[in-house]
Amino acid sequence: MKIPESPTDFLEGLFTICGAGSPFLRHGYAIHLYAANKSMENYAFANADGDFLIVPQEGRLLVKTEFGKLLASPGEIIVLQQGFRFSVCLPDGPSRGYVAEVYDGHFRLPELGPIGANGLAAPRDFMVPTAWFDNTQYSEFKVVQKFGGELFEARQTFSPFNVVAWDGNYAPYKYDMKKFCPFNTVLFDHADPSINTVLTLPSERPGVAVLDLVVFPPRWLTAEHTFRPPYFHRNCMSEFMGLIYGSYEGKAEGFLPGGSSLHNCMTPHGVDTITYENTIARGCETPTKISEETLAFMFESSLIPKVTKWALASPHLDKDYYKGWVGLQSHFAIENANGRT
Repeated sequence: MKIPESPTDFLEGLFTICGAGSPFLRHGYAIHLYAANKSMENYAFANADGDFLIVPQEGRLLVKTEFGKLLASPGEIIVLQQGFRFSVCLPDGPSRGYVAEVYDGHFRLPELGPIGANGLAAPRDFMVPTAWFDNTQYSEFKVVQKFGGELFEARQTFSPFNVVAWDGNYAPYKYDMKKFCPFNTVLFDHADPSINTVLTLPSERPGVAVLDLVVFPPRWLTAEHTFRPPYFHRNCMSEFMGLIYGSYEGKAEGFLPGGSSLHNCMTPHGVDTITYENTIARGCETPTKISEETLAFMFESSLIPKVTKWALASPHLDKDYYKGWVGLQSHFAIENANGRT
């Protein structure tokens, strides 16, 4: 999405791409994009349907909450739980990014299992706001609340951010994804992308999630006798990819920062032809490193999302996406006992 030309704040610039479930059933999620060029002035937003996980891609966000302020740059995330009132300000001007909304409960850290005590996202790196309050009297302060997918409006003469102090562990927070400690294979084969899970909302079925936040940070690729980029596959999970900055390892061209891709349940996908041929030609004798200038992420779900009519009719829809795989050729060869192929 391009930054709008007319004055547009965070809420006005929020558009739904896809989702599954219902807030009335307390089950499911939605994925949105936002593009804004002005701050929310004299009004706040609250979501009764679920939690927001915001991933800014361009421009910092200064989020005022009843608990204090959170400042997030591209590469960081902000989680705003159900019911919190907040306003989004733009200290650097225009901003755009991604939003995941979940209805079931709250994100938590994944179980580390055999990894043990250290690795992935460390609890110490999640930051909550210091108490701050606004005791200003307003001629009018608007509060917009989302309930059941609809927006309702109330007006008052005081700021909802008049909370002097807070206590407890139900608070908004932010996390810098550059602090994520990745794990990877060191000899051969691929680890499942779930090894890069930052936060998860587990489902009732063990091993699959209502929604995972997965990050693809700078890291070393060292596996031998292995096709190192994401291999061609189908998946019972649905994968929504986003690129914050840099160039994604699985698609050499056409996937720009701020862009999105959705590979739905059991839809075949993998790297494009250029990446495939370059990888085959380079071989896997020496380690390579994903650039420090690249950061991609994925929202992954066991629920199948339905794409909105707005997204399908968007002028930004890439109708030539399939062409990235045109020209793929097999490099498979069988060698007999005489050394012939």
